[in-house]
Amino acid sequence: MNIKKFKEKLPHPIKQSAKYLYSAISPRLRYGKEFWETYNFLQKSQWWSKEKLEEYQMQQLSKLLHHAYENMPYYRKIFDGRGLKPKDIQNFDDFRKLPCLTKNIIRENLQDLFAQNYPLSRLEYVTTGGSTGIPLGFYQERVVSSAKEWAFMITQWNRVGFKMGDKRVILRGNVIQSTNKGKFWEYNPIDKTLILSSYHMTDYTLPNYIKKINDFLPDFLHVYPSAITILARYMKENNIQPFTTVKALLCGSENIYLWQRNLLEEVFQCRVYSWYGHSEKAVLAGECEKSTNYHIFPEYGFVELIGKDGNLISREEETGEIVATSFNNNAMPIIRYKTGDMGVYTEKKCSCGRNYPLLRRIEGRLQEIVVTKDKGLITLTALIFAQHFEAFSRIKKMQLFQDKVGKITAKIVKASNYSDADENEILFKIKKASGDKLDMKIVYVDFIPSTKRGKHKFLIQKLPIEFGNS
Repeated sequence: MNIKKFKEKLPHPIKQSAKYLYSAISPRLRYGKEFWETYNFLQKSQWWSKEKLEEYQMQQLSKLLHHAYENMPYYRKIFDGRGLKPKDIQNFDDFRKLPCLTKNIIRENLQDLFAQNYPLSRLEYVTTGGSTGIPLGFYQERVVSSAKEWAFMITQWNRVGFKMGDKRVILRGNVIQSTNKGKFWEYNPIDKTLILSSYHMTDYTLPNYIKKINDFLPDFLHVYPSAITILARYMKENNIQPFTTVKALLCGSENIYLWQRNLLEEVFQCRVYSWYGHSEKAVLAGECEKSTNYHIFPEYGFVELIGKDGNLISREEETGEIVATSFNNNAMPIIRYKTGDMGVYTEKKCSCGRNYPLLRRIEGRLQEIVVTKDKGLITLTALIFAQHFEAFSRIKKMQLFQDKVGKITAKIVKASNYSDADENEILFKIKKASGDKLDMKIVYVDFIPSTKRGKHKFLIQKLPIEFGNS
């Protein structure tokens, strides 16, 4: 039995006691060498010139390709099949001669995709739920990958004032041990976090959530956008004042829509900070202190934005699929990985002074796109969230479902003041936004469950979504 599984089997009181003991260790020792080397490096590199950042990326790509060719059977086959050697990749254009990696390729070739020079004892197998509902498994280097990841996360949160040791409330799908006893929270002394369950948020329990947050006096709320939106709606409906100590909301792991951002800023009266990343650890991007554009970390990986034609996006406000190459997981680096996530390009430079490439916004995942009657694709942003719906103030929760071209079903949990006029508004505006190319049916329900990871999916998409041919 490995140490992680052993710790999971310990009784909860023993685990909590161990956490208090561990929290007494100084952060210098607790975070470890990999964390501090990465963190200190980022304090300098984030201010490098564009040319120096690109030079660094090309060096990293060269090292990565040599490593992959020598130690990963899948990539050796890819290179040999194209008559290429890693030394033939001299620039970014050469790099694009390599094919893209998809989730299905990873599933079918997993044993040939992790580095053979890494003993299994150094590997950790992790899974992601996947936007299609089919889990994706991959390997990362035990301890090292997580330490580097945390250094990047802290660095980007620093932009809105976060410091190590600040108190956080976490509302992100964590499983709480004592919920069967009516207690929906637990304290982690290691990183001074109050962890709340995102699975038990009802009108009955939310007053207790609010009291716990007020008593805890957090510096930041670290949240899924969908979870904190439930709390924000309740606070707005009941005229509850914002938490006085909270400096910013740290929102990640889900797309955040403009209507959510507006609601959260109104209710909590502080900065809403969003970042984008995923479990595969190939791309990380976050907002800065000056703007809501997503700054892509060039030290984290190499990112391409690819259009339907398979070519690089180069026009302002054009949307493409995010294709990413990881730098921080030598145990199983993924190269030109099609994330299934859509980003909006901008060539503008941010006033913050970082020479990072930017995304204007994240449009969401391919599985968050609706297929119209003529087999056109329309994003949730264009269909719903770019419009103003009066009805949304009288809806507790909504979820779309599509399994037939041109047809969607909307499940809605109504508030007490919802009316026929709200239904008519929704049907009319969906019809107008889709150019009359979608038929919508509304079904009223009492409850919409969250995913196993505690997220809320706005769209359950059962149709295959194809974007481009790269």
